[in-house]
Amino acid sequence: MDKKDVEKAALKAGKKIVEHTPEPVKEKVEEKVKEKAKEKFVEKTEGKLQEKANEASEKLQKTKEKNASKVHGKGEEAKDKLQDVLLSVKDKLSDVKEAGENFQEKVSSSDDKEKSKNKRKIKGVNQIKKATDIKSSTKIKSFNDIKSSTDLKTMGS
Repeated sequence: MDKKDVEKAALKAGKKIVEHTPEPVKEKVEEKVKEKAKEKFVEKTEGKLQEKANEASEKLQKTKEKNASKVHGKGEEAKDKLQDVLLSVKDKLSDVKEAGENFQEKVSSSDDKEKSKNKRKIKGVNQIKKATDIKSSTKIKSFNDIKSSTDLKTMGS
């Protein structure tokens, strides 16, 4: 027999006993039975609640541990990925730096060559004549100042 079957049988037996007992005893028995039932109900309910709370606590602890291990694992993965990305960025930046330096060298060396070739072609700001540098009419040579062939020195003289 099952526990429920025993409880049902005890309940039937209790009802039969209550039917055949005198009225004043019935009232006292009912009060006692009600008190006992209340106590049993409270005990069972407390036990079940405590059991449920313990189960929930255990599940929470297991989930907490599981999540903690996942977080650490994911953190390590993220750290490794970040390091890989940073190393690749570092490599790319060093390549860019080298290319920039090479370009700068080429530009500066070609500038030096062009400066030497074109030095006389393009005048700088300092080389442009100002209004004060232009000769006035008094500074122009007259016909008296122009040398003639007699004024030239020869090799023998």
